[in-house]
Amino acid sequence: MKKEIIIKGASEHNLKNIDVTLPRNKLIVFTGVSGSGKSSLAFDTLYAEGQRRYIESLSSYARQFLGQMEKPKVDYVEGLSPAVSIEQKAASHNPRSTVGTVTEIYDYLRVLFARIGTQYCYQCGQPVSSQSLDQMVNTLLELEPGSRIQLLAPLVRERKGEHKDVLSRIKREGFVRMRINGVIYDVNDTIKLDKKSKHNIEVIIDRLVIKKGVEARLTDSMELALDLADGVVMIDFPDKNETQLFSIQNACPTCNISYPKLNPQMFSFNSPLGMCETCNGLGTRMELDEDKIVPDRKKSLLEGAVAYWGPLQEKRRSWRYKILLQLADEFGFSLKTPWKDLSEHACDVILYGSRGKKFRIDWDMETSSGHYMTQFEGLIPTIQRRFRETKSEAMRRMYLTYYSEKPCISCEGTKLRVESRYVKINGKSIVEISQMSIREAYDLLKNLKLTGNEKIIAEELIKEIKARLQFMLNVGLHYLTLDRSAPTLSGGESERIRLASQIGSGLVGVMYILDEPTIGLHQRDNQKLIEMLVGLRTIGNTVIVVEHDAEMMKQADHILDFGPLGGVYGGEIVAQGSFNEIIKNEDSLTGKYLSGELRIPEPKFYRAKKHGYLTLKNVHQNNLKNIDVKIPLGVFTCITGVSGSGKSSLINQTLYPVIANQLYHSTHTEGKYEDIENIESIDKIINITQDPIGRTPRSNPATYTKVFDEIRNIFAQTQAAKIRGYKPSRFSFNVSGGRCEACRGNGVKQIEMHFLADVFVTCEVCKGKRFNKETLQVKYKDKNIYDVLDMDVQEALKFFENIPKIKRKLHTLCDVGLDYIKLGQPSPTLSGGEAQRVKLSRELSKTSTGNTLYILDEPTTGLHFHDIRKLISVLNKLVDKGNTIVVIEHNLDVIKCADYIIDLGPEGGDEGGQVVATGTPFQVAKEKKSYTGQYLQPLFPEFKEQKN
Repeated sequence: MKKEIIIKGASEHNLKNIDVTLPRNKLIVFTGVSGSGKSSLAFDTLYAEGQRRYIESLSSYARQFLGQMEKPKVDYVEGLSPAVSIEQKAASHNPRSTVGTVTEIYDYLRVLFARIGTQYCYQCGQPVSSQSLDQMVNTLLELEPGSRIQLLAPLVRERKGEHKDVLSRIKREGFVRMRINGVIYDVNDTIKLDKKSKHNIEVIIDRLVIKKGVEARLTDSMELALDLADGVVMIDFPDKNETQLFSIQNACPTCNISYPKLNPQMFSFNSPLGMCETCNGLGTRMELDEDKIVPDRKKSLLEGAVAYWGPLQEKRRSWRYKILLQLADEFGFSLKTPWKDLSEHACDVILYGSRGKKFRIDWDMETSSGHYMTQFEGLIPTIQRRFRETKSEAMRRMYLTYYSEKPCISCEGTKLRVESRYVKINGKSIVEISQMSIREAYDLLKNLKLTGNEKIIAEELIKEIKARLQFMLNVGLHYLTLDRSAPTLSGGESERIRLASQIGSGLVGVMYILDEPTIGLHQRDNQKLIEMLVGLRTIGNTVIVVEHDAEMMKQADHILDFGPLGGVYGGEIVAQGSFNEIIKNEDSLTGKYLSGELRIPEPKFYRAKKHGYLTLKNVHQNNLKNIDVKIPLGVFTCITGVSGSGKSSLINQTLYPVIANQLYHSTHTEGKYEDIENIESIDKIINITQDPIGRTPRSNPATYTKVFDEIRNIFAQTQAAKIRGYKPSRFSFNVSGGRCEACRGNGVKQIEMHFLADVFVTCEVCKGKRFNKETLQVKYKDKNIYDVLDMDVQEALKFFENIPKIKRKLHTLCDVGLDYIKLGQPSPTLSGGEAQRVKLSRELSKTSTGNTLYILDEPTTGLHFHDIRKLISVLNKLVDKGNTIVVIEHNLDVIKCADYIIDLGPEGGDEGGQVVATGTPFQVAKEKKSYTGQYLQPLFPEFKEQKN
């Protein structure tokens, strides 16, 4: 077997025809500045070639459905293994997809519950099971010898009536005694039952003492009882004052509810057999949200508490005002009272109507007056009715702003039908296990006590589930729950989940290619992840990691450093070898940072907190434990903490929506909190997330940053354009005129493949240039519009250096380390970190108000040490203008440069959600309880001296 992977002449994207030899079955790290060609070699060359060769190995019949994969631009690759790529993309946009389904843990749980679960009645909570006659007899024979039992046939269970026909049947069939409502009667007694009350009637079949030789009599009596009561028999234990029901049907003997036979589909929220019929297995329904209808409870109706009506004090001549005024008189409330002080009854009347009660409306006009009786429909029924009746899309969109996804009332958000929720193992349903964190679920299964056949059936299933849960624990995802929706996971979380699934497969001889798996991981959890990757290598796999983490590089067998810079100035391998060899290499920028020759300096001083604080009080969103958080204004603040400690719950789910709703009157769903103080100090909030800047190839950095508008204006002002009468719109690929109409300006054509993903092929008319020939004939400095879009930011900056508007916008792209991306690069091909920095550059190019709050979520994603230095410089420029920056971050170089840290924890999930430490980085480093502080200590010389 070959011991090396040999690559010759790799020239994909910006790679400069490189030749490289990689050792097999080793942990290899590809590093280098952003845009230096790491992903081009890892994903676009090695993985793409591995996939292409695999498809070529299939039969011609299979290949006709898969189509031809384009060969990467590489002369020769030898020693390739089957390739598995684990990229940093959202796991799924499907709301049905959960952590449990992605990792296949839920599939194993479904089989486990179908095989050994005990069905309980959802009405009375009694166990439901079907047993044969022999099983029932054997169960009774296992009782202690000498036990007295009474066999009863229940004929009437909790039913009203005199039941004369039942009583005469008992007498007619020759029975002697019966039990009515717990009292024993002789069949010859005169019995008159109250027909308005519920009754229980059981026939006493036999009285027995469990002893040797009783089996035949017991069997006969049981058979008679089952025959008489349609498959149900009741066993009464007089000494214990207890009863037990047996049934040959899968039905509750008490409630007469039949249950389907257990199978795995019954526990699937994607199957009609298991899903809740109300929400079709989604767990949520679109319902009118009271918080959106009444966004500010401190306001009165006159001041505009109800967003749908607006301020009524400005509409005193309106018919609605007159109706509400008389409604208030009728039901005893005032339009001047703040909503939070209105009685529950008053709020109910306003929202849900007078519920049939009529009240008097007086009207007085110039020509006539009078009164009439009416009832008030209520705000919520009114919006629901108008939403149903309207034909206008604009109105539908307006009404939808008052709707939110709410848990389904039928299944309470569990997605499953009621019968499935009442199947339990050791007292726990599949819903309860899914709602547990990974760590809790692992502990439960580890301590699960099973015996007999159940143990034999479940052993293999539990082993598989525990193995997958263990992998999740190892990659630092202990805080996730199995029912967590996949679309809500971050890129780093979804990548590690897929990694856990791959490791669970136990493949050997595979080439794994990973894209920054440490993203979103606290330094504390890094080591576990590295150990897993080392484990993958040890069992005989080649592990290639595109990574910037110093710890990962220290434990790698081989490192490739790409550079020297990004884009057209990159695409070469500057250095390769072991960690020590990289450190000693003079040409390696990465080596200089790793050795300490170059470093990101700590700030000389921390900015004073002289502009006051933005205070959130009693925040209890998700796992946050009623915390008060003070964010200093006019400084650079870092929110830190281990994964799952509550950082996103605090900032993305509470702080941002609360401020955005108050500043812009938007309708974001707000996290749970009590109050916010000093919000008037902020006049603008910008949330720079890692969401894609566009989901179609029509969106690109040039269109998003608006630099393309200026470029089109330049082309429209050229002599050739003026002669032909071309306006700026002629140079847009989104509208008719200048674009290629064959592909409608896409540059590619979409070929629909039935039963398979659509295939994109280059347009044969424009050859992928997007514009028609006439448009491409217009040139500025010998370049047409396509040539400009094909430039990277560095080239474009030189090309347009004499045009200030364009230069400023391109300069901000360079400032955030994106000088290597092409202006026309389709947005879907940008990584999460790149998309975030494109957004940041767009905001930087705007004029700052000086009172803006910027929120960034892990902006260092995909950044080399050298790029982080640039990013910190950009953030400091924003703060120096008086703005406030709040960054969620794990990168220690960014954290040490912050003016203030809010460290959450101490752990993730239920063990987190508290403020562990606050203060400057140096103050947090002193805090022994803070994991972030422990990792900050080595960065400060003072702590190093203390250790020495």
